[in-house]
This record gives sequence, structure tokens and C-alpha cells, in this order.
Amino acid sequence: MSKTRLTPYLTFNGNCRDAMTFYQQCLGGELLISTFGDSPMADKMPADAQQGVMHASLKNDILELMASDGGMHAVTQGNAIALSLNCSSAEEIATWFAKLSAGGTITMPLEETFWGATFGMFTDRFGMPWMLNYDHAPAQ
Repeated sequence: MSKTRLTPYLTFNGNCRDAMTFYQQCLGGELLISTFGDSPMADKMPADAQQGVMHASLKNDILELMASDGGMHAVTQGNAIALSLNCSSAEEIATWFAKLSAGGTITMPLEETFWGATFGMFTDRFGMPWMLNYDHAPAQ
């Protein structure tokens, strides 16, 4: 089996540490953060960018999420991508939806859908769009 996988990589305007810490509090897992000041690039960065996140990685049993601060380029948030979590239970989707959407904007509350799932969408307080889905077990 191939170990190749697609991993979301998020870029923030200076609040990467706050966002990734928030995601860790919501989703659990191990969070690793490296700053520009800790890197060989430190002498090429302005002093106010030294504490910016050069790379962050959050891993748990089901996901890996990577991120950084823009550092050397401007960041523009768009709506062409969303983070999608396919949940394994009604309790899990309710918990993650409540935690991750706190302080954000709910665009579609959790509700039952015509495709046999519970589904909801929001933009979190850091401007990242999310879609959460829980496929119900087929009736026997």
C-alpha cells in the first residue's frame, strides 16, 4: 500500500501559532512549531518576523495538518479550499463542530442531509473554511 497522502497546508498572516494551538485544543494530537528565528533563515528575516512560524505540524491518529505564517509573502484568504472532516459518530461531529466553530461564522448548521449524513459548514475564527460530515450507517 502506498504511503502517499495529501496533507492540507495552511498559511496565516502572523497568527499561525494561535490557530494551530486552537486546532490542537479542539482535535488533540502532537503539535510541533518551528519559528523563522530558529532557522538558518533568521539573519535574512526582519526582527519583527523572527517569532513567526516557519513551519507547524499537528498530527493525531486520523489527520495531519501543516501550516506557517506568510513570512516573506502576503497572504490572501479565499474560498477555493475547505478543510473537510469526515467524522465517525454523531457525538464526534457535534463535539468538533462546536469546538472548531467557536468564535467563527457558521454558514450551515449541523443538519441531516438528503445523502444520509449529518453535515455542517463554518469559517473558523482564523478565516479557514471547514466542512464536517458524518455518514450514517445504512439501514439493515
